[in-house]
Amino acid sequence: MQEKGNLSINSENFLPIIKKWLYTDQDIFIRELVSNGCDAVTKLQKLSSMGETDLAENEDFQVRVVLDKDAKTLQFVDNGIGMTADEVKKYINQIAFSGATDFLAKYEENADEGNEIIGHFGLGFYSAFMVADKVEIDTLSYQKDAQPAFWRCEGGIDYEMAPGSRTQRGTTITLYLGEDGKPFLEKYTVKKALEKYCAFMPVPIYLDVKETKEETDKAAKPSEVAEKAPILSEEGTEEKDRQIMQKVEEELAKEPINDTQPLWLKKPADCTEEEYKAFYHKVFFDFNDPLFWIHLNMDYPFRLKGILYFPKFVKQTDVAEGEIKLYSNQVYIADNVKEVVPEFLLLLKGVLDCPDMPLNVSRSALQNDGYVEKMNNYITKKVGDKLNQMCKNERETYEAFWDDISMFIEYGCMKEEKLYDKIKDAVLFHTTDGTYETLNEYLEKNKEKHENKVFFVSDEAQQAQFIRLFKEQSLEAVILTSSIDNAFVSFLEYKNPGIKLLRIDADISDTLQQKKETEPGEAEKQADDYLNTQLETLFREVTGKEDLKVKAEELKTTQIPSMLLISEESRRMLEMKKAYEKNEEMKAFFANVKPDETLVLNKSNHLVELILNLREKEDKKADTALLCRQIYDLALISQRNLTPEEMTTFLDRSVQIMEKLAESEEK
Repeated sequence: MQEKGNLSINSENFLPIIKKWLYTDQDIFIRELVSNGCDAVTKLQKLSSMGETDLAENEDFQVRVVLDKDAKTLQFVDNGIGMTADEVKKYINQIAFSGATDFLAKYEENADEGNEIIGHFGLGFYSAFMVADKVEIDTLSYQKDAQPAFWRCEGGIDYEMAPGSRTQRGTTITLYLGEDGKPFLEKYTVKKALEKYCAFMPVPIYLDVKETKEETDKAAKPSEVAEKAPILSEEGTEEKDRQIMQKVEEELAKEPINDTQPLWLKKPADCTEEEYKAFYHKVFFDFNDPLFWIHLNMDYPFRLKGILYFPKFVKQTDVAEGEIKLYSNQVYIADNVKEVVPEFLLLLKGVLDCPDMPLNVSRSALQNDGYVEKMNNYITKKVGDKLNQMCKNERETYEAFWDDISMFIEYGCMKEEKLYDKIKDAVLFHTTDGTYETLNEYLEKNKEKHENKVFFVSDEAQQAQFIRLFKEQSLEAVILTSSIDNAFVSFLEYKNPGIKLLRIDADISDTLQQKKETEPGEAEKQADDYLNTQLETLFREVTGKEDLKVKAEELKTTQIPSMLLISEESRRMLEMKKAYEKNEEMKAFFANVKPDETLVLNKSNHLVELILNLREKEDKKADTALLCRQIYDLALISQRNLTPEEMTTFLDRSVQIMEKLAESEEK
């Protein structure tokens, strides 16, 4: 008996709204309908385990997706629990559409929220109308003596029901694809969506593609190439190739497109290193092996399974290319959902399966979800435990990984302070001595040389003379050259009160200066002050820098004539000024910030001795000015790159100095 009805929706624009607002990605209807089929199978298996139904031994459960390009249909066929006519009315006509009514009301109130309001109304089945003009359901319940039921809805709010034609338990959903569904008439498009959303669903999923009439006719006809080329016909090359390809496709169709038992469901003890690496390569298409991984396996107080991989970053920019895939009961939800995954983990690659997470849920709800907070805390703890364990028990291996993971660790510590609190003794620093040390190890090692100070290098090439000077005096600095290190330096000072981090060119350690056998007397101090004043006047005049500070010191090296120091506070202010140069309000705030420069002249250097001797000779003023400017620029190069104009002047002056040197030799 046929039955017709009207769905109790107060708007005839229901389907257009569904198409526009139900989901962001059009292909997601494949996920919804396939997961419904998997659920139908899972429910039947559950009933069987409870003894409420008998199933054949070794029942071949499956979900088949059938593409018929000629008929312009896409079918989703399962052999699960099925439905009676009353259940179709309940689950399709009442529950889902009552949810649709709520959805429309919410939509009218908050039209601007877009897909933020999705996920509360049970509309998964109706995602089919994103691509279909007509949808049919043919279903037969597992219940004894159940009659098949048929349901059809065609592009509006009217439906019709009648006895179905299905003879075996399960459900067939047929989508008659409309204009919006044209892309899904292509095998590649369907296959790609299945691999994206259904790669790890718990029931085997197959893709069947029916040959089009054109393909069938072509196969039945003699090869046109063979007719035109008898020699080729004898070898049967074209026909043989077609048959081989057809056989390959038929064999592939016999294999499910999904892995029903993904690696993350296994116990870590049951997984081999080869399996972890193979899974990584397969899922993330990364030919490099991961550095290491963390297998998550939590059942209480919440359920969470997954694997987080630390990838090998080929270059620094790779750090932004992480990928965390989020699943719910093996059904793909999304990539890199910031509301669910701790932000610092978005730099990693991995899968997280959260069975208690609904497939569709508003992000605003996630932000205030206690479950999500607990999950974040658990993941952060597991990451911290792994890093601490490796640093303590596998130090050599950990050090070998450090340069690849340091940016991730630094970023994670700054984004999640509780991570830093947990792993602060596993944060390493690569030093100019070529060793790897924790902050405490560095401080302990250097406490007699510069207590509570950590010197660091931000550019190994530019600060090479300072590094050399340090090494000559058996001093070391930590190497912090990545783009994130500026912020990390300030973070370390914030987390370690009393510790001061100084760039290697910010100050001269006492150990770099020649120590005098006796404490200088008052007269000697006055002489030094007078000399520094004279030199300061000279260099300010030569460089045109009125705020330049100059002092002469006896250093333990004779190789370096001068060093230009910029105080740590001044340098950081200058970096902030540069960072905010496009912000007009902050630009005004930093307008008066200037570099606090101190030029240190090394009295142990022969060139500096020459300047000190020449400066009082009237006929050598021009030569003295030339050398002073050259010495300043040599020091400046260790701080920053010269501008094009500065470099041109520097090179011209270098030639001029060499010419004078050559002339003096001739005399």
